[in-house]
Amino acid sequence: MSKKAHKNQVKVQIPDYQTIREIIIKGTEMGGNNKQFMFLDRNKQLQEMNYNETFHIIRTLSTYFFSKGLKDGKKIAIVSDNCIYWGFAYYAIIVGGNVVVPMDAKLSYEDIEDQLVRCDCEAVVYSRKFLNFVDMVKENGKTQIREYFCMDDFDEFYEIGEKLIEAGDDSFDKVEIKPDDLAAIVFTSGTTGKSKGVMLTHRNVASDCVASMRVLTGRHAIAFLPLHHTLSWVSGLYATYIVSEWGYLCDGINHIQQDIKKFQPYNFTGVPLVVETVYDRIWKTARKMGKEELLKKGIKISNLLMKFGIDKRRKIFKMVHDNLGGNLDMIICGGAYLDPKYEKGLYDIGIDVFNGYGLTECSPVITCNHPKKFKFGSVGTPLECNEIKIVDADEDGVGEIYVRGSNVMVGYYNDPEATAAAFDGDWFKTGDFGRIDEDGFLFMVGRKKNLIILSNGKNVSPEEIEEKLMNNIPYVKEVLVYQEGDKITGEFFLNEEDYPDARDNLDADVKRVNTMMPAFKRVTKMLIRDEEFPKTTTMKIARKYHTN
Repeated sequence: MSKKAHKNQVKVQIPDYQTIREIIIKGTEMGGNNKQFMFLDRNKQLQEMNYNETFHIIRTLSTYFFSKGLKDGKKIAIVSDNCIYWGFAYYAIIVGGNVVVPMDAKLSYEDIEDQLVRCDCEAVVYSRKFLNFVDMVKENGKTQIREYFCMDDFDEFYEIGEKLIEAGDDSFDKVEIKPDDLAAIVFTSGTTGKSKGVMLTHRNVASDCVASMRVLTGRHAIAFLPLHHTLSWVSGLYATYIVSEWGYLCDGINHIQQDIKKFQPYNFTGVPLVVETVYDRIWKTARKMGKEELLKKGIKISNLLMKFGIDKRRKIFKMVHDNLGGNLDMIICGGAYLDPKYEKGLYDIGIDVFNGYGLTECSPVITCNHPKKFKFGSVGTPLECNEIKIVDADEDGVGEIYVRGSNVMVGYYNDPEATAAAFDGDWFKTGDFGRIDEDGFLFMVGRKKNLIILSNGKNVSPEEIEEKLMNNIPYVKEVLVYQEGDKITGEFFLNEEDYPDARDNLDADVKRVNTMMPAFKRVTKMLIRDEEFPKTTTMKIARKYHTN
């Protein structure tokens, strides 16, 4: 199935950028004094910045980092929630030839510290919220970090950088970056529960951004995905430079509905949970206003007209569109499974949802639907920067998805064994299962073995949660953690012989262990078994035999 070109798509010739630095420099030249970002400052006041102003900050902040001995590929982490200063730090690190290590701010302090140690970070940029974390890292002395930069002090850093440049420091201008130079180390969870540092080069990220923008270019957008996610880089941090369109950087998703209405985006990128929320609120509003039947009738009329090539969706559903800012016509979705009913439901009222598939190891987009080529229920066709194949397919054509291309990582940092296991020659083994239809569309069938994929895009290792529960609740003999819908269920076999009150105490103890983990990793449903779990021949719990 194909669609007519969107009226809001930007028609630009996108060159083959080889490095991220090239994207930023060329994008600044194209954007100039045009508006690039809108955001809330520390005082929650709305601010606006153009391309030249952003580049000036990148240059001065990079120069300041250089003055601290951070140059030529030093690893610098960012620990912060979404904010414009996160973006400034990210650009300054990566465009200045250093390696950015974006951290998931929702992880425990211990997990973040462990990742800082394993990736050999020498510096960290952090927000005030993480002052206690920085104190802990300094006190523990486990890391190699020698420089700490609080975002509250950025004005001072800019000023020092400006003075250095005025005094003749042109080190930023002389930076040379090659396509195969390392740009980022991004930690991702594996099925074993131990995170791995994905090494992405400038070529990896640049090629994925270019390929993505060539099929999905739009006008101004809003961005609310966590900035440590690679998908937010493609859809936000680099898209603005490639297509010269501005965006509003949300400081959270709590006010997403108000932000959409206020800033009137033409498109945005989100996980399935956001798409589901938009859809559900449309119908909830209709019911509240007593117009549910009118909406259903409008859809029937619109669908009939569409069969004759007459598209009146935006006119028929004007009230719905006005509540979404009036411009929204495209949502790019990824990160987890999306029920096709949401794609079809939003399409019926004039909003296209283009679902895609990707992995951090692939920078991250591998396939996607787009205005000229899409199928409901699929995750689209491969981007031009990579190719896919199905290996060991069964009678239904379902097998493991392999990927190779310029967007595929060079390996896992300091983990040659995991790197070797992830590749079959130059093909990356995703561990995900799917099938490719006669038109080249990929349909996902299963995710990585055991891995829990929540609708908000979070990947959760059940083994990690199981270990926490076993280590912190003495009467838990066996536990199996798995997904039921969008809930994480814990199924327990207890030592009731030695702990007669185990059943009565389990709820409170699980809640206690939950506080040790991020909210998205918490067990929200509990089941208690009367027998041990069935075992495999190697005496491991047979996961497929859980209660449900």
